[in-house]
Amino acid sequence: MQRVSGPDAAFLYGETRSWHMHVSSILMADPSTAPHGFSIERLRENTAKRIEQVPQFRWRVVEVPFGIDNPVFVEDPNFDIDYHVRHVAVPRPGGPRQLGELVGDLTSYKLDRTRPLWEFWLIEGLEDDQVAVLAKVHHAIIDGVSGADLATVLLDLEPDPPEPPTSIQPHGERIPTPPELLARAAVTNMVMPWRTAQFGAQLMRQGRTLLRFRSRPTPPAQPFQAPRTSFNGRISPNRRFAYTTLSLATMKAVKNAFGVKLNDVVLAVCAGALRRYLSDRGELPETPLIAQVPVSTRTEETKRDVGMQVAAMFAPLGTHIEDPVERLHAIHEGTQGAKEMQQAMAADKIMNLTDTMSPGLVGLAARMYTAARLEDRTPPVFNLIISNVPGPPFDLYMAGARITGIYPMGPLLYGAGLNITVMSNATGVDFGVLTCREVVPDPWVISDALSEALDELAAAAEVRVDEGEVEPAGA
Repeated sequence: MQRVSGPDAAFLYGETRSWHMHVSSILMADPSTAPHGFSIERLRENTAKRIEQVPQFRWRVVEVPFGIDNPVFVEDPNFDIDYHVRHVAVPRPGGPRQLGELVGDLTSYKLDRTRPLWEFWLIEGLEDDQVAVLAKVHHAIIDGVSGADLATVLLDLEPDPPEPPTSIQPHGERIPTPPELLARAAVTNMVMPWRTAQFGAQLMRQGRTLLRFRSRPTPPAQPFQAPRTSFNGRISPNRRFAYTTLSLATMKAVKNAFGVKLNDVVLAVCAGALRRYLSDRGELPETPLIAQVPVSTRTEETKRDVGMQVAAMFAPLGTHIEDPVERLHAIHEGTQGAKEMQQAMAADKIMNLTDTMSPGLVGLAARMYTAARLEDRTPPVFNLIISNVPGPPFDLYMAGARITGIYPMGPLLYGAGLNITVMSNATGVDFGVLTCREVVPDPWVISDALSEALDELAAAAEVRVDEGEVEPAGA
């Protein structure tokens, strides 16, 4: 049994009917490479053998009565692999839109809190005899970087690897009683005044840091500075999903041509697609969209720790700038300032707000925020979330089937009905576009515009594609 950390408890208690705090991804695979055939039984067996290496996949949440302290994780004594690895199909031959619609439906409901917080869905019936696996995992036990690391545990480097030495064992922990949990909470709450004082001192230090950055001629973007767009408003539980893959070589060529970071190119591609989407609808604001960009805070010492270890920076996307190169440079300048401020704020940070208050209050605040419809009545915290996660630069296999793409999905929060999550691999950059159905009914419009935005940057950089290789046009 272990106590859930403050940030992870916030993800548990901040979850509402419309704010789903799980992260997901679609793993596309070619079953023809599986030497022993590919089936739901093989996938279950393959996953079960690796559970011992992923202890959080056996943990279930036990809440403290009245929400007066963080919940605890307990190894589930009734763990059932058949519940967590399921099977569904689309009518043959299912194309990308049919897959996206099904994935949107499956991500539209929350994970069952009475069981370990993850699900795998094997999806069959796809065109070209492909299969897909939808992985849903709660943010309380995973973030983007740890999710990429987790893939190397659950997946293989070859189609027929040696059998792992461990397999699932029928063990578990006793579920603690409410009196036991209340007794632990009483001890924890004894130090709450000290934590509150420490947090107050931290806020004063961070406030001085924030004022220093705000006094700059061009201060970094802040929360609540985003213009209101059709992406922003009340979020429903309903989700829609689209995906695409772009050339990593092209993105690197653009990066090198203009002397920026690869993440700047990712943001610029998203910005170009969003500018076109809003402009076509006569909704393009005069000020730039603001993206919330998660930044990993994992270190060598904490990289194996379970849970969420990310901070947020706010990046202006330059969507008010027509020229794509000027827009890219504006994004680069904005992200440099935002990163510098985020690092300075993190240096003064020793704890989170959730370390100084009961998680029950976090849940109450989240419910009041949505019940009062503050998403529609206050300035947007940000317009959308864009997350860029480096993936493995080598081939991976799932029960013998070669992975051909990993399309990630992050949560929708605070009245922002659009999330674009990106994962790179050896040759491509996979984009997952998750939307609230009522906010962006057709995410494929944005997904299709991503490739057009990259083509625009590649043309400006004068790079060409020859047989899969990208090089300067004058080379």
